[in-house]
Amino acid sequence: MTVRTRFAPSPTGFLHIGGARTALFSWAYARRHGGTFILRIEDTDVARSTPAAVQAILDGMRWLGLAHDEGPFYQMQRMDRYRQVIAEMLEAGTAYRCYMSREELDALRAEQEARKEKPRYDGRWRPEAGKTLPEPPAGVAPAIRFRNPKDGVVGWQDQVKGRIEFANGELDDFVIARADGTPTYNFCVVVDDRDMDITHVIRGDDHVNNTPRQINLLQALGAQVPQYAHLSMILGDDGQKLSKRHGAVSVMQYEEDGYLPEAVLNYLARLGWSHGDEEVFGMEQFVKWFDLDHITASAAQFNTEKLNWLNAHYVKLADPQRLAAEATRRLAAQGVAVAGGPDVAEVAILYRDRVSNLNELADAIHPFFVAAVPAAELVAQHLTDAARKGLSALSERLADCDWKAAELGQAVKQTAAEAGLKMPQLAIPLRIVLLGQPQSPSIDAVLQVLGRERVLERLAREIPG
Repeated sequence: MTVRTRFAPSPTGFLHIGGARTALFSWAYARRHGGTFILRIEDTDVARSTPAAVQAILDGMRWLGLAHDEGPFYQMQRMDRYRQVIAEMLEAGTAYRCYMSREELDALRAEQEARKEKPRYDGRWRPEAGKTLPEPPAGVAPAIRFRNPKDGVVGWQDQVKGRIEFANGELDDFVIARADGTPTYNFCVVVDDRDMDITHVIRGDDHVNNTPRQINLLQALGAQVPQYAHLSMILGDDGQKLSKRHGAVSVMQYEEDGYLPEAVLNYLARLGWSHGDEEVFGMEQFVKWFDLDHITASAAQFNTEKLNWLNAHYVKLADPQRLAAEATRRLAAQGVAVAGGPDVAEVAILYRDRVSNLNELADAIHPFFVAAVPAAELVAQHLTDAARKGLSALSERLADCDWKAAELGQAVKQTAAEAGLKMPQLAIPLRIVLLGQPQSPSIDAVLQVLGRERVLERLAREIPG
């Protein structure tokens, strides 16, 4: 059997973190078994589906690097296929026309609720041996209902939750096509899963109640029933369920907030799945390890602090040229051009151990490209007369210094000693003049990367000769 998985989001909003985890697990399972990963856009909710949401899904998948092998398929482009299957089911007697009006259905539900019964369709238009059906009302377009088995149970061995069963008597004959001819969600999913030969359905546990209906439909169509793995919910930092309406943000918001996709993927992989105590691993390793047996049935809790820690780890390991490109793009969005400034990659190397995301990196290196104006309180506190004299002497020494970190560091030490200053009494004022802040990486490295011309220019502006 060739493993075939699918990720099937509805484009009624952005791709959020829960959907991204589902996509990751489905992708990884297919990759682990040399199978096929399919992307399907379930866009039959015409009122809420938007092209912008579709693009957000595609953008999020692309940013995460979760490449699909087939698709994207769009359900709205498969309407003829759904109508064909409905016609076949009507012919086979596994579906039937129901002329019950909305008013009749509402009245039935009100009666059932008054008797404290579970609201459900009573099968009045269901054909049965020896049963006489009413005359179809003139001018009324029927809905199409699935002829659900009345007896027995429908169940499956869920790959996450274990054995799950439902009594067929609890499942009514649900609508598979509305009176206007529009097929319903559960029906479209089943036809798609059958036509696309899906072998494993990995999705959120909010779909558990759909599964018995879908299994019965698949069996009525003579289709192979896939294996199901229902992932438990993700709780936010506040312990509440993450959703598009509460706490969950677009995957692309993580990109905008300066996260690296490999950090987000690594973090998502550990949300409800584990391989011993392993915390940090790339996707190649994840695919080799991933299975359905080690997905936990309990809810996973999102921890932003841990994600930040992971992201800082990946920033530290990132290629300097990649960091430079990301920082340059972010600086450009702030109106800062890096052309003519220091080498961005060299500056990024100075700060990659000090930041947790790309936005922090861009902010940290900003003063290397636009001279910062030191805060008045910093100037008053640190640029004493003695410090100014020391900086003036340092400026003269730097004019002829060999521009290498070791020599630059020695120049600062010698100048401090000659001026009767401790190193911090000269180095901190120097940082404030050059970068507008009292902390920075090693001052010799800062001097080397900033360059002689910019260093002398900034010293001259604050410490005129």
